Amino acid sequence: MGSRSRKRRRSSDGPPPGYARGRARDEAIRAELEPLAEGERPGAVTIAAVVAFVFAIANVIAAVTGNDLSSEQGDPVFFTLVTSSILLIAGLGMLWAKYWAVLGFQVLLGLQIVVLALAVTIVEKWWLGIGIVVLIGLLGWLFWSLVRAMARIQMPDRQPPGASR
Repeated sequence: MGSRSRKRRRSSDGPPPGYARGRARDEAIRAELEPLAEGERPGAVTIAAVVAFVFAIANVIAAVTGNDLSSEQGDPVFFTLVTSSILLIAGLGMLWAKYWAVLGFQVLLGLQIVVLALAVTIVEKWWLGIGIVVLIGLLGWLFWSLVRAMARIQMPDRQPPGASR
């Protein structure tokens, strides 16, 4: 019997056993999440907001001292203004526990982790390489911590059956 007929037969019997286990695990994780109270913000989101503000300040300081990372072809003032504004908006949005801000900051974290991972390949001093690897680890931890926080921010309020708002 060919592999195509086996695949067809398996899909008509229902979902594979691993899928059912995964769905059950996902449902159990969702059931244990608590919705955010009014005005509550997860700790990881607060840490991320502080990191965003620190990155924005460091970006401005680097531009003022002439150590910015913008290309020679572009305008360093414009580059600094745009990147710092994005970081400030993300930081403020995270202080208000907005889903879009956390998601946007996660994109920035992911890009920063990739750039740092590439930077490790060209580092010339061992202590600088260790520092970059530690920074990658810290940013990776923050990225992973924000995943659960985003799930809590996105959660609808759960009401017991029969309760009215």
